[in-house]
Amino acid sequence: MKKLLTATAASALMASAAFAGGHAKEVKIGVILGFTGPIESLTPSMADGAELAMKEVTDSGLLLDGATVTSVRADSTCVDAAAATAAAERLVTSDKVDGIMGADCSGVTGAILSNVAVPNGVVMISPSATSPALSTADDNGLFFRTAPSDARQGVVMTEVLMEEGIKEVALTYTNNDYGKGLADSFQAAFEAAGGTVTISAAHEDGKADYSAEVGALAAAGGDRLVVAGYVDQGGSGIVRSAIDSGAFDTFHFPDGMIGAKLEENFGDEIEGSSGQHPGTDSPGVAKFSEMVGGAFDSTSPFTPEAYDAAALIMLAMQAANSKDSGDYKDHVMHVANAPGEKIYPGELAKALQIIKDGGEVDYVGATAVELIGPGESAGNYRQITIEGGKITTAKFR
Repeated sequence: MKKLLTATAASALMASAAFAGGHAKEVKIGVILGFTGPIESLTPSMADGAELAMKEVTDSGLLLDGATVTSVRADSTCVDAAAATAAAERLVTSDKVDGIMGADCSGVTGAILSNVAVPNGVVMISPSATSPALSTADDNGLFFRTAPSDARQGVVMTEVLMEEGIKEVALTYTNNDYGKGLADSFQAAFEAAGGTVTISAAHEDGKADYSAEVGALAAAGGDRLVVAGYVDQGGSGIVRSAIDSGAFDTFHFPDGMIGAKLEENFGDEIEGSSGQHPGTDSPGVAKFSEMVGGAFDSTSPFTPEAYDAAALIMLAMQAANSKDSGDYKDHVMHVANAPGEKIYPGELAKALQIIKDGGEVDYVGATAVELIGPGESAGNYRQITIEGGKITTAKFR
């Protein structure tokens, strides 16, 4: 009898320890973004968006019976795969994060996924990595993204330009996974729609002079110059050289070029230019803006997507009743999609309670979240135009 009691007690102790592991009083989420590098003007708001969701959940006291959610930031650099991998390894091995909100740029996201997340079994949800190649990455069901693939953005770019009567463009792209993937997707869609790409040329970031690149683009000609680059890097260098030389006076800007820096750098010098970035006019984005107030720029590209990425991680944990990635990875798609009660920004406590009570949620969030296929956003876009030197909304798609 004593042996039986001892064995029973040991089993109970092991079960208690396992329960405590899944319900630890602190949940750590890594926030790995390019706080330095070619999109450093965008990432502070992205991090703030993710951390707003974490605070909302912590304040509710409802995640895994009262866990506090802590953000641990790390710098992906956006472009240095080795540095990004090392930063992610520290998040996982030293900081012991339970999930990763990030990364941001496609190349470093792929590196972190294959070198850190998959080997360690850690869930990643990126708010901004858009390379089509990530759709087929070997991720063991650990990788998701709240931004749509650039396969979709290429089609949207084509629609915008065609509707504006632009049938011939020159194209330049930053020489990495993001730039090449987007350029290829756009060129295929544009030519299929009857348009002409006079030249598709890569540019390197970090150069002081882009006159040679712009000279080649100007020689090829086009009604508009498409710049698939970074606003804090070579993309702006290309635009400045094109304006100063008189090669082009209107441009088309994909997501990596759209941000406050675009207005600051060029103002009305790029009047009439067009562009798009992931965005929606859903009720959720209005609620998100109300929550943020003036704390940070809620309209900055990928900031609402970052809030949603962090929210999905925490709701999936609640659905799995565990903070272990191996347990909650299979719940991300479930909480993101129907059926269930629709959940908007500011309603994470409500969602956590519904899940705790055995109900289902359909997380709509700030960006009308709908995850398809391999766990990526179905895709909504904000079309912009430059009017009076300001980025203004033309429509949503």
